[in-house]
Amino acid sequence: MIAIVDYDIGNIAAVSNMLMRLGIRSVVTSSAQEIEQAHKIILPGNGSFDACMKNLRESGLVPVLEEKVLRQKTPLLGICVGAQMLGAKSAEGEESGLGWLDMQVNKFPDMDGLRVPHMGWNEVWADNRTNPLLQNMEEDARFYFVHSYYMEPHNPEDIMLRAKYGIEFAAGVSRGNIAGVQFHPEKSHRFGKQLLNSFARGL
Repeated sequence: MIAIVDYDIGNIAAVSNMLMRLGIRSVVTSSAQEIEQAHKIILPGNGSFDACMKNLRESGLVPVLEEKVLRQKTPLLGICVGAQMLGAKSAEGEESGLGWLDMQVNKFPDMDGLRVPHMGWNEVWADNRTNPLLQNMEEDARFYFVHSYYMEPHNPEDIMLRAKYGIEFAAGVSRGNIAGVQFHPEKSHRFGKQLLNSFARGL
């Protein structure tokens, strides 16, 4: 069973609906007991970095997530701000992140002819496909993005996927059992469906 962490950050039903279409059992939950029983975890994120981190800490779920992810090595996938929260901090706010990955989050610079936020479909690519999340990904995979800030891991080996919007940035990060994607797989049609299927059945 996959636990989709509900910490009052808006509508996250789309992730559950996508998994349901794949025939994968999941539960949207704010219960520590249900997270303890999960075989995999999805951490969504929507809105500002500070609001998400404050809500997650106030939910009281950080200790059970740390137990599952850091000590039991349960696979976790962060989505959008949920991926950014895996790092130490963000230029968007003052709150500290979870610090599970050695990375920070920066704002897109001013770029002639390009609007921020970066919103819409964008092609992504992988340096290699050894990560189980990527082994079935199509060569021309495109995903749906909505973000003004981007992840910047300090260790290039933690970059799972890259994309370009004026500058090249990390569209996906991964280390061990922890992964995060800047885009929204639940809004990315067959490409997102394949990635979520790979997360559910692999990793």
